[in-house]
Order: sequence, then structure tokens, then C-alpha cells
Amino acid sequence: MSESIVSVSELTRYIKGLLETDKLLPDVWIRGELSNFKQHSRGHMYFSVKDENSRIQAVMFAGHNRYLAFKPENGMKVLIRGEVNVYEPYGQYQLYAKEMQPDGIGNLYLAYEKLKETLEEEGLFSDERKKPIPIYPKRIAVVTSPTGAAVRDILTTLKRRYPIAQITLLPALVQGDQAPASIVRAIMQADAAGVFDVLIAGRGGGSIEELWAFNDEQVVRTIADANVPIISAVGHETDFTISDFVSDLRAPTPTAAAELAVPNRLDLLHRTLTQKQRLLVSMRERVKQERRQLDRLQKSYAFKYPAQLIRQKEQELDTRMDQLKRSMNRLVEKKKGQQEQLAKSVLLAHPKERIKQMQEKLARHELSLKRETKQIVAKKQQRFQNSLQQLQLLSPLQVMSRGYSLAYQQITGELIKSVEQAEPDEVLELQVTDGTYFCQITGKEKKIPRSESHGE
Repeated sequence: MSESIVSVSELTRYIKGLLETDKLLPDVWIRGELSNFKQHSRGHMYFSVKDENSRIQAVMFAGHNRYLAFKPENGMKVLIRGEVNVYEPYGQYQLYAKEMQPDGIGNLYLAYEKLKETLEEEGLFSDERKKPIPIYPKRIAVVTSPTGAAVRDILTTLKRRYPIAQITLLPALVQGDQAPASIVRAIMQADAAGVFDVLIAGRGGGSIEELWAFNDEQVVRTIADANVPIISAVGHETDFTISDFVSDLRAPTPTAAAELAVPNRLDLLHRTLTQKQRLLVSMRERVKQERRQLDRLQKSYAFKYPAQLIRQKEQELDTRMDQLKRSMNRLVEKKKGQQEQLAKSVLLAHPKERIKQMQEKLARHELSLKRETKQIVAKKQQRFQNSLQQLQLLSPLQVMSRGYSLAYQQITGELIKSVEQAEPDEVLELQVTDGTYFCQITGKEKKIPRSESHGE
């Protein structure tokens, strides 16, 4: 039974693990009404989200709620995206909110997030595909409403900053059901013309419904497919549309878009004047240097006494010629010596000379071999004589020459050393120095050693 008992902490942690591995709960959208709203001094928001039948505790940390475009209040209908998890100290589940929007426009935000996620997965937001904005554009296309404040801000800024640029306004609806098709048509016309260096597309600020044309998928894909670089200028600095992410450059406002599209003529003028001044200073300094160089040359010996300088150079030339001749002679002598040395080397390496050298070497080796062979033979003969003398000293024949003989059994050929080895009537072979006797034993007598006879 003890195996099934767990602590409260273990049970809470187990439930927390189940919630974290669920497919829906880590990232879920819910709709409800705010109640018990409280904002902590550290910026965190604590509240409940309820509907007709249920409620759930929720928290939105300061890191997420700092981007809210409205102030949450009790009784407000909201749409919240977050994670459902367990607060372990109390063992209760709660919602950790990450995004919050008023419920009146919740569906638009859901569509916005879904399309944004799809296009981001396709890679339309990547920096690699974005085109650079030219520094000095000659022709600029502006796609916006011809009656709004945005077009006045853009045109005024462009003319003030860079009046030499040619500006073409392509009127388009920027709000309402017909706005996406109108914007797409204007961008495609500008891109097909192929004469514009950059295009500004946008409008002034407004609600999410008013800016929604720039979240339209067809508008976004048209911007992504365009060959002309496009600057997105939609709404205010806090407003973000999907067109901002897919365009080549996002401007926080229409005025800022005009500033990003062209350089400031005053800055260019100041830069030009600065460069001109630096160039003049550099040119004056270069003229001074060249004039000093000219003065040195004019005061030099060559300009004052050219004939004397020529004669001096003639003498130097003669000296150099003599040195060259001596060097050439030394070089020729050196090469001749090398040639002679090489000729001697060739002669020494000739086959006939090589054969003669080898024959002489062979003759020396033959003499040396003969001497060594004679010495070896003499040593071997001396060693043989010594061995022969030792053998003769140890030979039984030498013993027999002094009157001794050796007796062997006739049948076994065994040397007789004791009277016990043979019996009377046996025939023995008695060897002497010059032959053999065949003797028959007539009797035997055993000799008693002296030591034994003394002991008796």
C-alpha cells in the first residue's frame, strides 16, 4: 500500500507535468470578463477571467503587460493568449497571460496572428530576402490615399529633404473592403513600370480595423513579390501590420518613411562643403610640397652646371665599364675553371677509366685475399699439428707401444677391465700394436687391493 502513497508536493508536481505536456494548454486563447483586477507595484497584473459558469485565476507579468495598448479594468471583455499551468505553493491551476486584447477586435487579432505565423514559416520575414534601399533615389513612387494627411507629410518631407527626386503618386484606397485590391493594383503598376528606385506604401494612424488592409494576405504577398524596394509606413510608431514585417524597410510613421527614403539635402550640402574644404586644403598643401620640390631641383647642381655634371657622369660611366669588364673577365676565368673541373670529372667517370680503377682494386683485393688465405691455412695447420700431438699422447696405441695390450670379448667386443667380465674357456681378443691375439682363458685370479690386505 505504501507504494501508492505520494506527498502533496509530488502530486502537485505530477499534475504540473501533465499540464505542461498537453498539446493545447501551453498556448491557448480564451475569451472572458476581467474581475478582481489588481496591478502590483512591481508591474505584475493579477486578476480573474470569468464567464457565466466558471472563472480562472490569472497573472500577467510586467515583461508581457508593458506592451498593452489599453488599460485593463474590471468588467472588461477581453481575449487572452497564455499558458495554463499549476502554481505549486497553492496547488491550483491558473492562466499565465502573455497577450491581451479587447474582445471587440479579438477575431481580427486571431486572424492577424495566424497569417503572421504562416508567412513567417514561409520565410517572407527573413532579412536575407530584403532588398537594400538606394541611397540616392531618382524616382520615388508613393502608394497611399491622395486625400489623407499621410500623403501631405510624405510629399512635404521628400521635397524638403531631396527636391531633385521625381515623385509619382499612385492613388489607392487604404481603408474599407475595396482597399486591398486597390493597394495591390497600385503596387503592381509601379513594379511593372520598372522606373522607380523605391516605393513608399502606407497611411496615417487609426484603429486595427482601419489599418486592416495592410494585413491582407494579397497585399502582403504583392509587397513580398515586388522587384522595387518597398518602405512600409502604416500608422503610428506603436502600430504594426504584417506589411511592416514583409517590406524591405519598416518606418514608424509616413514622415519617417520619407526621411528613410531620401537623404537630407542640407546634410549633403554640408558634407559637400566639408569635402570641398578638405580638398582645397589638400590641394594647397600638395602645391606647396611640389613647389618646394621644384625649388630644390632648381637649386640642385644638375641645373646649375649641366655640362660639368655630364662630364662627371661620363667619367663614372668609364669607371663602371672598367669594373664591368674586370668582373666579366673574372667570371669567364671562373667558368673556365669550373669547365675544366667538370671535364676532369667526366674523364674520371668514363667507363674505361672506371674499369681500370676496378681492375686495380680487384688486383689489390686478390693479393690481400691470398695473404689472408695463407695465414689462415698456416694457423689451421699449426692447430692440426697441436691436436694431432695431443691425440697421439692420448691414443691407446701409444700406450701399447710401450708394452701394453687391450683385451676385448670376442662376442660383444666389450673392453675387459675386470676379472669379473670373463670366465675360463672364453676366447678373448688381445690387441697389441701390430695385431691381435685370440686367447682362451685357462684360469683367473682376482687381485686383492693393498688397502684391503692391510686391513686384514
